[in-house]
Amino acid sequence: MTALRLSKPAILPLAAILAGLAISACSMGGGGSAGIALAPGLSARMDQPGASLDKAQALSIINAYRATNGLPALTPDPALDGTAQVLANQYAQTGTPPKTPQDLVVMKLSAGYATFAETFSGWRNNPADAAGLKANATKAGVAVAFNQSSAYGVHWVLVLDQ
Repeated sequence: MTALRLSKPAILPLAAILAGLAISACSMGGGGSAGIALAPGLSARMDQPGASLDKAQALSIINAYRATNGLPALTPDPALDGTAQVLANQYAQTGTPPKTPQDLVVMKLSAGYATFAETFSGWRNNPADAAGLKANATKAGVAVAFNQSSAYGVHWVLVLDQ
């Protein structure tokens, strides 16, 4: 058996195609017709008390999307995760979208989606939100808050910074 060798220029488009497949799986809602299953952290439901977001998997799909757009990966930042959590909690309690703190490059909000895959697909398919995902940033924080008595239940916040 002969090993397949790819040149560096050939590997980059292949990586972009594989990342695109992973991202397109989001719109399939899990095990869609193509048979591609989402990572458990991306399809885990957050619309229940005690649900825990897999932040690493959430950031990995954002970074795959950024890679398909020629952008560098974002680094997880615990301080930004804390900021995102405070904002998500505020959003869930008040039902009012919080204002972007002045020291952040981007803040993306979403409400009502039960999984991160659904949330990400919403952001990716909205031109203004997609532009935010492509922002010139180096660090990210993501959080979710659930409030069963709110109209939307689940509230998501993504923050990006330098």
